[in-house]
Amino acid sequence: MVKRNAARPISPLRQRMIEDMTIRNLSPTTQTSYVHWVKSFAVHIGRSPDQATSEEVRAFQLHLVRRKIAWATLNQAVSGLRFFFGITLGRSDLPTRIPYARKAKTLPVVLGADTVGRLLEAVDDLNCRVALAVAYATGMRTSEVVAIRIEHIETERQLIRVACGKGAKDRYVPLSPGLLALLRAYWKVVRTRPFLFTDGTDGTEPLAATTLNAAIKVAATKIGVADAVTVKTLRHCFATHLLEQGTDIRVIQMLLGHAQLTTTARYTKVSNTLIAATKNPLDRLGLTRLGPS
Repeated sequence: MVKRNAARPISPLRQRMIEDMTIRNLSPTTQTSYVHWVKSFAVHIGRSPDQATSEEVRAFQLHLVRRKIAWATLNQAVSGLRFFFGITLGRSDLPTRIPYARKAKTLPVVLGADTVGRLLEAVDDLNCRVALAVAYATGMRTSEVVAIRIEHIETERQLIRVACGKGAKDRYVPLSPGLLALLRAYWKVVRTRPFLFTDGTDGTEPLAATTLNAAIKVAATKIGVADAVTVKTLRHCFATHLLEQGTDIRVIQMLLGHAQLTTTARYTKVSNTLIAATKNPLDRLGLTRLGPS
């Protein structure tokens, strides 16, 4: 839930919004984001947001667009405002008039298997190196990797349980023999509890996602593939490499925790194997007089 400032009492309006979000089990991160954007909107118009007009909401969106903020950030603001007006204030007419920004249709960055191997080996810190190996071996999100607890690793069933993944959903990912051997060797050295990957101080706090992203950035620069490589890149590589190996796309959907198959299907657009294997219609014509005679 949103953290409260003991020095400043929360207004009844903000309290109601927080309660509305809590009832709907929105994550703490989402709650903080929504409150932030409603507060920013209130500062922008100079008065309580429950008195705002639709034109003022439109002007605020235009203000954000002119600041050239990322589309994902803009859509966080839109989601916060739609929730505030539609749920907390019950103004059903307004949310539909607060449009989301159009998402740019970019393809994910995918590295070859050999490059992924060089990338992982270039990570100096053992903690981060093994955590990144887990990210590639399982396709887990960054937040899911750093949240792994010892009890989530089910060695007999050869599975890792992803507890409360995106959308507060649990799922399982594979624990291959190679990954299990790596984790056992790692465990003999670190002996961490309760989290598998910790921040390196007293071992009670999980490894920070920012630390993991910083480590992969350094490694990527070291091997010359720094452009746009993040921990999420390993998730993209996991999905694409499985697809190229012939794994059913519905299985990949389940492993990644995607709600919609269309989300997983985008990896077909970056699979070199599938692209190279596509039968070209020109080749089927059997023509012999197109080139120089």
